[in-house]
Amino acid sequence: MNPNQYRQVRLEKLEKLKALGLDVWPRKAERSIGIGGILEAFGGLDGPALEAEPHTVSVMGRIIAYRDSGKTAFLNLSEGGEKLQIYTRKDALSETEWEVVRLLDMGDFISVTGTLMRTKTGELTVKAARVQFLSKALLPLPEKWHGLQDKELRYRQRYLDLVSNPEVLHTFILRSKILAGIRHYMEQQNYLEVETPMMQPIPGGATARPFITHHNALDMALYLRVAPELYLKRLIVGGFHKVYEINRNFRNEGLSVRHNPEFTMMESYAAGEDLRDVMVLTENLFSEMAKLCGGLERPFGENTLSYATPFRRLTLKDAIAQYGAIDRARLERSEDIVQLAKDAHLEDIAKKSPGVLLGELFEHHAEKQLLQPTFITDYPIELSPLTKTLPDNDLFVDRFELFIGGMELANAYSELNDPVDQLGRFMAQMQEREGGNDEAMMLDLDFVNALEHGFPPTGGLGVGIDRMVMLMTNAASIRDVILFPLMRPQTARDETANDADEPE
Repeated sequence: MNPNQYRQVRLEKLEKLKALGLDVWPRKAERSIGIGGILEAFGGLDGPALEAEPHTVSVMGRIIAYRDSGKTAFLNLSEGGEKLQIYTRKDALSETEWEVVRLLDMGDFISVTGTLMRTKTGELTVKAARVQFLSKALLPLPEKWHGLQDKELRYRQRYLDLVSNPEVLHTFILRSKILAGIRHYMEQQNYLEVETPMMQPIPGGATARPFITHHNALDMALYLRVAPELYLKRLIVGGFHKVYEINRNFRNEGLSVRHNPEFTMMESYAAGEDLRDVMVLTENLFSEMAKLCGGLERPFGENTLSYATPFRRLTLKDAIAQYGAIDRARLERSEDIVQLAKDAHLEDIAKKSPGVLLGELFEHHAEKQLLQPTFITDYPIELSPLTKTLPDNDLFVDRFELFIGGMELANAYSELNDPVDQLGRFMAQMQEREGGNDEAMMLDLDFVNALEHGFPPTGGLGVGIDRMVMLMTNAASIRDVILFPLMRPQTARDETANDADEPE
């Protein structure tokens, strides 16, 4: 039977339900407790205990199993990834309610009021005394035993993915708990949660290609934010001591198992602190989230990752030397860096400075090898236009990136607070834009003006929430932890393309 035939049969059943005088789309359900609450409160009681002290409950859910035996019917209801069995008897219900039971389909929503019992097989069950019809599923759910398997369809129709794959629902429940856990942790560290603009006249805070929109009333171009950084720093200038924001960012970049153009980050800034303070904040944050998700040892792919503190620390040059089997001394000479870039077959070498090439050599040799939590420090200044330089080397900056599972999870700076130096770096970024780099930062004179009013030493941090959830839930793709990842419209898709398998 095709979907249209299923739909027609179910529409006919809906008409029969209406003929019984029911409100087939009621405004409110009878519900005294959720299925999860029933399992938690009564899951440990055996049959005799339930008989000795009867418990009446009203519970609602979606029908995911239906077994009709003539004058009795067993149903399984699902809610929040949990399921509960319902036992209905013709002689225990009104004539209308029994007719409702006979007209039910998989996927329908109902509410049941009754007493808890154990069946002969020991399954916790509600013995129905009243049935309320809530909603008819006009289209069938994915096939009972195999669920929704097609990855692209799962991303497009996440609602069916959540219904048919309970582990997916639990992933997103855990994501919500992680976000709540992050907020709790940051508040414990005396950070104040704030909100900053998502539409900005000048995009800043990261080297990334922005999305552009237009404000009609003001007749001006606006950019979806690539990062909240410059606004959060303005708040430090304004007198806030510690601020953080869990924010949506938008970068006009490609798709991969680790990249989505719309993504979630947590950024924080603390006046009076530097990179070492932020390291402690960061490793403790990840350690606490691992505990929240089950323990300091967490599986990721074929590996077990340990979030015990302190995390490993390694300079960028040391990482290149170690994982690229390169003589560390060669990374101190510009001509050797260029040759190493040629040996690694990097692109456009002649157009890039030795600092930029060092960053690409790190990505080539080391990044994917960093499985256990590792802080990489001491980055070339070309890669970090908003960061203080090292005390003894003005070609490198006081920055770390945290790598776990072969991917970047966090980025942190001892923030640049010299407005003259900052303006010079903005001008260098503008020259890069004029040279064709559309990911270079734009000149934000208002931000420089804010710094000129006084900006204290500050430690800044950005954490990729989606990737953190990937690690904590052992998800292979970022799309597995974003409820509605970006997809091509189906009507415009190339038949040979597969959105679920974009190159990394």
